[in-house]
Amino acid sequence: MSITLTRYLIEQQRTQGALPAELRLLLETVARACQHIAISVNKGALGEVLGSADTENVQGEVQKKLDIIANEVLIDANEWGGHLAAMASEEMDTIHPIPHRYPQGEYLLLFDPLDGSSNIDVNVSIGTIFSVLKKPNDDPNVIEPVSEQDFLQPGAQQVAAGYCIYGPQTTLALTVGRGVVMFTLDREQGVWLLTQENVQIPADTKEFAINMSNMRHWDTPVKRYVDECLQGKEGVRGKDFNMRWIASMVADVHRILMRGGIFMYPWDKREPHKPGKLRLMYEANPMGWLVEQAGGAATNGRQRILDIAPTELHQRVSVVLGSKNEVERVTAYHLEADKTSV
Repeated sequence: MSITLTRYLIEQQRTQGALPAELRLLLETVARACQHIAISVNKGALGEVLGSADTENVQGEVQKKLDIIANEVLIDANEWGGHLAAMASEEMDTIHPIPHRYPQGEYLLLFDPLDGSSNIDVNVSIGTIFSVLKKPNDDPNVIEPVSEQDFLQPGAQQVAAGYCIYGPQTTLALTVGRGVVMFTLDREQGVWLLTQENVQIPADTKEFAINMSNMRHWDTPVKRYVDECLQGKEGVRGKDFNMRWIASMVADVHRILMRGGIFMYPWDKREPHKPGKLRLMYEANPMGWLVEQAGGAATNGRQRILDIAPTELHQRVSVVLGSKNEVERVTAYHLEADKTSV
């Protein structure tokens, strides 16, 4: 008998004691919102959702029509349920507190409504990434206004994280701290069905994902690692590597969860004042936790991503994640370079 997302979450709540009821309801709401986004993605040109919206987000990036649609769907679906105190999105300047006309919950939701926007118009996989934190509250009897500071928690304090990938199948990957599970959307029934439990990333791999066109801008440790991969069997690694790069973090991480690999989006010399390109709160933290829960590792090249204390809502970070032994090798190269430069 197929297990639906609702049944899985209820069993986690009832038998495992690992999931509070309010968090279960929140995750179901996020999943339903992803179903709605999937419909818009699948319609493509038929739904007049392709192309640019001729606007920019807080990072100065040109927004696609689907970026805005997905953001609105997630807000509309989640603000009235009573599970949240506030939301934050990669597409919004600041946080979105729950309006006073709705009950306020104890959780904070962060999301990248549509990751991989550059792939929308060419029909390549894109996705939604989300992270759930618990609102800090020293006195449970006092409801205080939500601030950006409430969101600035290390990724290790996440209580749920996941992504939905809109590809040939629409798949939801989820963790509540008890491993990674995956659900596939049955479009005919309109339900999420459990298709994989206890997802595990192999510790070793022969695949790496990085944008090779930026090689001239990389720091020495990244160049060293990629050079070794390119040397193949004749080099120090003693094996041939394949390179994969989809330019959609959701798609690249999904491949790694399914069969292993390493994904790198490192610091480079073009914008030396920025620690990286990807967002800590909306991308690196949720993806880092999923990867760790599947037996992999995630660092910024020097330290565990989930241990980084955020200082701002749209903070950027370098990302190295995937198969544990490869991530540890890249991290060791960075630390070794730091020692020799002192």
